[in-house]
Amino acid sequence: MTEPVLRRSDEIEYEPVDAADGLEKGVLLNDGHGAPNFAIRRFVLEAGGEVPKHTNEVEHEQYVLAGAYTVGIGEETYEVEAGDSLFIPAGTVHWYRNDGDEPGAFICAVPHGDDEIELLE
Repeated sequence: MTEPVLRRSDEIEYEPVDAADGLEKGVLLNDGHGAPNFAIRRFVLEAGGEVPKHTNEVEHEQYVLAGAYTVGIGEETYEVEAGDSLFIPAGTVHWYRNDGDEPGAFICAVPHGDDEIELLE
């Protein structure tokens, strides 16, 4: 039987994402914490931050927590802000850019599996 888990905000460690400029990731829950199906991560995209075009092996469900920034998904470009949700299918080219003065933050849920990132630039 799977046990419930509570992780407090002060337990979350954030680290820079090497492939990006001005992006930090904190793993909120994953299989190492006992979550059997999905990982939930919180990202912060600093003002002026940028994530290059890339693909992932798994789908992404995202919810914008704070700020406003630009997301490219496939051939489309979107201006997103707090309260918006996005679905990025596995293997779809996507990128992020924060041209604003405030950091943007979002939650990203992914199924367990190989979340290999392939940079395209």
